[in-house]
Amino acid sequence: MIPAHAPVLTSETVAFLNPSRGGTFVDCTIGLGGHTAALLEAGATRVIGLDRDPRAIELARERLSAWGDRVVLVHADYRGLSKVLADHGVGPIDGALADLGVSSMQLDEAERGFSFRGDGPLDMRMDTSTGPTAAELLAGVDEQELADVIYRFGEERKSRRVARAIVEARDEAPIETTARLASIVRRAAGGGGYQRIDPATRTFQALRIWVNRELDGLDTFVIDAVRALKQGGRLVIIAFHSLEDRIVKHTARVLAKGDGFLRGEGLVRVLTKKPVTAGEAERAVNPRARSAKLRAVEKIA
Repeated sequence: MIPAHAPVLTSETVAFLNPSRGGTFVDCTIGLGGHTAALLEAGATRVIGLDRDPRAIELARERLSAWGDRVVLVHADYRGLSKVLADHGVGPIDGALADLGVSSMQLDEAERGFSFRGDGPLDMRMDTSTGPTAAELLAGVDEQELADVIYRFGEERKSRRVARAIVEARDEAPIETTARLASIVRRAAGGGGYQRIDPATRTFQALRIWVNRELDGLDTFVIDAVRALKQGGRLVIIAFHSLEDRIVKHTARVLAKGDGFLRGEGLVRVLTKKPVTAGEAERAVNPRARSAKLRAVEKIA
């Protein structure tokens, strides 16, 4: 059974990519296939879908089966875009999309370990076929590095207190479940009175980014994706926290202004001076859309 799924900023994504003219598009983070389905329905000739999550590829294949060979699915990290295109003999593409958020499937399945809303093993890997789990990383990290991770990726002001509590707790017993970790963090980061978000939210976000190296190579990916486009092709990236969005914004500006290192001047035109965000209607039915920020560029050289 395919989980319920509401891709964010779908109409805006389709409007920027304009698949009605046909052509080949790449959904670099296909998830459950919502954006890809919208591109195909709007006229895309073919969509190549990448995802580092094997489960996402499996579910997307089921959801998109009606489009047959118009969809090509590849188990790959979006940062491997250039290799995927070369391996499949794909020349310049008409458009590309990357939705950098965690999918609803990953958040809703407790066994994936992304969320503290249900108890599950402390995994957090988007690609369950490789790399250490969050539990394994927490077992060996020193307190100072952990505090830095929580502060940098989670923007948690009480990062040192949280890191100290985690290290003290793991000395008593390994931290292997989301419920235990959330309990430790809440005691360390929580405070009296009303709090808008759960005190564990920022630490869980930080550990997820750390486990999956979500910020590593994001700037290089933006450059590679632009290079893969035809002249006039467009790239859309949807980010969900300020660290990602800052990297995308800065890299787009560099590409627009030109840089000798990139061997080109003015490679793109920035289509979004400010990020596009979801309207009230979408936010009301899909709370995940509240933090989404869409940026788009068009290749001009």
